[in-house]
Amino acid sequence: MTPEFERALSQYAELIVKIGLNVQPGQRLLIRAPLEAAPLVRQVTIHAYQAGAHLVDVIWADPQLLRIRFQHAPRNSFAEHSDWGWKAGLETVDAGGAILSINGTDPDLLKGIDPGLIATVQRTESRAALPLSKRISADAINWCVVGYATAAWAAKVFPDMAPGEQLNRLWDAIFSTIRLDTPDPLAAWEAHNEDLTRRAAYLNEKQYDALRYTGPGTDLTVGLPENHHWIGGPAPTAIGISNVANLPTEEVFTAPHRERVDGTVRATMPLNLRGNLIENFSLSFSNGRVTNVSAEKGEALLRSQIEMDDGASRLGEVALVPHSSAISHAGILFYNTLYDENASSHLALGRAYRNCIAGLADAGDETFMAHGGNLSANHLDFMVGSGEIDIDGITADGTREPLMRQGEWVY
Repeated sequence: MTPEFERALSQYAELIVKIGLNVQPGQRLLIRAPLEAAPLVRQVTIHAYQAGAHLVDVIWADPQLLRIRFQHAPRNSFAEHSDWGWKAGLETVDAGGAILSINGTDPDLLKGIDPGLIATVQRTESRAALPLSKRISADAINWCVVGYATAAWAAKVFPDMAPGEQLNRLWDAIFSTIRLDTPDPLAAWEAHNEDLTRRAAYLNEKQYDALRYTGPGTDLTVGLPENHHWIGGPAPTAIGISNVANLPTEEVFTAPHRERVDGTVRATMPLNLRGNLIENFSLSFSNGRVTNVSAEKGEALLRSQIEMDDGASRLGEVALVPHSSAISHAGILFYNTLYDENASSHLALGRAYRNCIAGLADAGDETFMAHGGNLSANHLDFMVGSGEIDIDGITADGTREPLMRQGEWVY
């Protein structure tokens, strides 16, 4: 590790603590991270304590153990799970603490593994995590998701480079996405967050009744709930601390109406799911529910996601990202949703964020659904934006107003 890289990693950790998490004096911090991310975890811990954190705990994971489980565990054991990790998360939420998730898993980790077993494990874990997921999706606390470059991930993204060059190139790309290549990254993030906040405010004022997507293979109308709320950049939490949930982030997003989605949408980027790629796929909707699925690769795995529960077949998020975003401009397929979703406008099947409908962050399930919010154990983002996609806002009287043309904002 060179001194230059150590300085960059420290800057990254500072952004995570100050911009992403916004750690406050006296807060606890729980970090979930793969073993390979230990250098970043240590730097985050340093900056968290410097910001006044009271206690930093870490839950470590070795992704290879998951592959070993699929290869060697009894075939009847995949519907079992352990609760201690999720309980630690709930304990942190109850204490008003912050949660950081670091990911950098090999995109091919589960290549060749039975998709049915993968679906069983994901369904089991998603249901076990639901109490924590519901709290986080309601922004009960300040939380953030970030990435960490690993050798296996870098080899997937840059297969034609030498191993050492691959990892350096991926780190350069990650640092660029979080604006570490600017003279003052903190100032750059403040300006970027102001832009996202301004765009969200414009959309909140418009209160469109629906959005219309058109482009190659896509003709989709996404209805929006009454009093829907767009979020971009820092978002307030129930404990009064704003946070940026993803670093990087280029999106403004809200909740669609679970029963008012009709038409067909074609994904514009592959979707990596636990080391398996779903490629060239499209979904058709009627009255909010997926009615047809087609994919050149990974169709069975995609269907298993949609069949996880009733809400998994409906949309829970609509997010707008300009095609000219810094991540899109880099021209890199990261094979990682955290990065790829910020290169493209995207949708998500499954659970909606409760703070995306005004006044319902703490509402019960029935009230949330009655207002158009979607409930599910799953939340599956997929990319639908490109330089060929147009998006219109549809007003209550049916007037169509241009929002995006060829993937770019028009206002």
